[in-house]
Amino acid sequence: MGEHHWLAERFAEHRSHLRAVAFRMLGSLSEADDALQDAWLRAGRADVGQVQNIAGWLTTVVARVCLNMLRSRDSRREEPLDTEVADALLGPASTGNPEQEVVMADSVGVALLVVLDTLGPAERLAFVLHDLFAMPFEEIAPMLERSPEATRQLASRARRRVKGAAPAPHVDLTHQREIVEAFLSATRGQDLQALITLLHPDVTLRADKAVMLTAEPVMVHQAEPVAKGAMAAMQRARFTGPALIDGAVGLVMAPRSHLRVALTFTIVDGLITAIDVIAEPDRLDRLNLVVLD
Repeated sequence: MGEHHWLAERFAEHRSHLRAVAFRMLGSLSEADDALQDAWLRAGRADVGQVQNIAGWLTTVVARVCLNMLRSRDSRREEPLDTEVADALLGPASTGNPEQEVVMADSVGVALLVVLDTLGPAERLAFVLHDLFAMPFEEIAPMLERSPEATRQLASRARRRVKGAAPAPHVDLTHQREIVEAFLSATRGQDLQALITLLHPDVTLRADKAVMLTAEPVMVHQAEPVAKGAMAAMQRARFTGPALIDGAVGLVMAPRSHLRVALTFTIVDGLITAIDVIAEPDRLDRLNLVVLD
C-alpha cells in the first residue's frame, strides 16, 4: 500500500474526531469542513514516514489550520447590521446542512460556542485542545510558539471565562433551567398549549428595536399572544440553547456561534412573568454570559 493511500485511510478513520476539533475551534460546520479540506491538502504534501502517532499528528495539522483561520477572521467579521439582523431572524446562510449544524451546536452547547467566540485565537486553541480533547500542554505549546506554562495560563484564563463566577447561593438554577428548557422545547416543537402552561396569564414580553427592526421596542402582553409570538420565532429557536445570563438561566441564539439574540426570563412561583428579547449589539455586549454546568 502506498503512503498516500495509507494516509487517506487514516484521515478517513479519524475524520469524525478531526471534524469535532475543527467545529469547536471555529464554531461553524461549513468552516470546519473547509479546515479539514485544507488540512488534508497539507497532510498529503508532508512526509509521514516518521510519524508515530498519526491521530495526534493529524489533530495538530487541523488545529494549526483552524488557528490560522481564527487569526484571519477579523476582516470577515465586519458584517453590516442588516446582515446581522437577517441572521438573527432567519438563521445562518449556509452552503452546508443547516440541520446537521443545529445538531452539532446542540451536542456541544450553544452557550459554550458563544463564549468560545469571545476568546482570542490562542486562548481558544489552548482551551479546546486541552480541556475538551485532553491534549497535553507540551503538545499544544509549539503550535502557539509559547512555553507549556504560558499555554497553561491561556487555557486557565479561557476556563475562567467559560465558567464565570459562582451564582448566588439562593438562586435555584435547576428549577430555572427546567422551565427555560421547557420553553425552548415547546417553541421548537410548536406546542402552543405546553408553552402557555409555562407562562403567567399576565406575562409581558419586551423585544428591543433590533429584534424586529422597529422604531420602538415591541411589547406583547398576556400568555396566548406571547406564546403565539414565540411560535412565530421557531426558526430562531433552531440555533438557541440555555446559558447563564447575568446570574440567571436564559437563552442565547447564535447562528455560526455568533451571539445574535438573548432572552432573559423573570420566573415567579414556577411561571414566567416577563421575557426580555435582546438583539441590540450594545446590550448584548453588556451581558455577563457563561456556560451552565
